[in-house]
Amino acid sequence: MKIIAVGMNYVAHCHELHEGEKLPEEPVIFLKPDSALLKDGKPFFIPDFSRQVDYETELVVRISRLGKNIAERFAHRYYDAVTVGIDFTARDLQRRFRAEGKPWELSKGFDSSAAIGTFVPVERFKDIQQLSFRLDIDGQTVQSGSTADMIFRVDEIIAYVSRFYTLKIGDLLYTGTPVGVGPVSIGQHLEGYLENEKLLDFYVR
Repeated sequence: MKIIAVGMNYVAHCHELHEGEKLPEEPVIFLKPDSALLKDGKPFFIPDFSRQVDYETELVVRISRLGKNIAERFAHRYYDAVTVGIDFTARDLQRRFRAEGKPWELSKGFDSSAAIGTFVPVERFKDIQQLSFRLDIDGQTVQSGSTADMIFRVDEIIAYVSRFYTLKIGDLLYTGTPVGVGPVSIGQHLEGYLENEKLLDFYVR
């Protein structure tokens, strides 16, 4: 199982973190190892190597078929469930690595950096590109978005990624975060919602 993630997939978020940069012309892809997965409501422990770990709330899609070089018009056949996840980012490390022109996987792929909620069947929803999702911290909404605002749609991303990586059953696709990312701190209670259904619930330690 691999975790495929998309960066800079919402216009407002691009301006939020990368003001002055051009919007991407193709999906920005990075990977997280399977050791990054944080599931079953287990707590997230802030790592000692970072002074600022940010939440990035995202729609996550679960791949259900083996596929390579998938045509966009058939991409919807290759996933069966969705949920809410958080792409935790060691922001201080990412800024330093970017400034130095170095790869920044360490800031994204560290242990437990990919929180994942309970999956629900995609067939429950009429249109995957019309889903709202949000993150509440200690009962207050801190980030919300809609898949309608994606720069690259889910099916576009799957078609693009499958040119480079063979998609396998159980692979996870984190589809990008909207505007409103921010740091987490010890003791906070994080709850993620998809269409007002809570699918993600854990604490920061």
